[in-house]
Amino acid sequence: MQLLIGGLVALSAAGATAVAVQSSTDTVSPANRAQIEQIVRDYILEHPEILPQAMARLKEKQVSAVIQEKRSSIETPYHGAWEGAENGDVVLTEFFDYACGYCRASMPDIIKLLGEDKKLKVVYRELPILSEESGQAARVSLLAAKNGKYPVFHKALYDEGTVSRNTILAAAAKTGLDRKDVLAAMTDESYTSEIENNIRLAQALGASGTPTFVVGDQVLNGAVGYDALKEAIAKARADK
Repeated sequence: MQLLIGGLVALSAAGATAVAVQSSTDTVSPANRAQIEQIVRDYILEHPEILPQAMARLKEKQVSAVIQEKRSSIETPYHGAWEGAENGDVVLTEFFDYACGYCRASMPDIIKLLGEDKKLKVVYRELPILSEESGQAARVSLLAAKNGKYPVFHKALYDEGTVSRNTILAAAAKTGLDRKDVLAAMTDESYTSEIENNIRLAQALGASGTPTFVVGDQVLNGAVGYDALKEAIAKARADK
């Protein structure tokens, strides 16, 4: 019932026009309240299609509130885990897993956006939820970030294809990371707090999987494509 009421709030006061509006100093009488509730009930029964729309609107508002509350945590990268304009006017944050095929498929879209938009900053947040290997990859990725080699490793590992111990080592070698440091990083618990923080953020945002993008006050779940990302970036820029 609480959700239903929340949905009704998003409607355009469907029954309000059918009831005389009392002055702001008056209280609604039990009779009038019952009349209003009956009108709203009848309207919903006649137009049930508005409920999904209302609930979607309510969810958007809730997510927007979470983003505003946690924006600094979402948009502040772990060391060098970012690309683009250091002080970009719009930040696109991607929660991703190296073992996620949809994340790999989204990389060309990100590269294209960065090439076109010189005021865009892309922040990467590791969300290794698919396999043990993706957890290892995330830790080595964070090692690369600390060494100022994040973008190179990020692309190199995706280029290797399936995530495994061997492909992680191969990507790290191409990046110029020390092999001993890489092997140690795969099980280094010092990176756990960053990964756990990303998981908490993703949960708070209602992420349904990877990739999940955050830009402005919007969350986009899945490989939504270049056009949707570009539109969201434009909206975030216009809202400023």
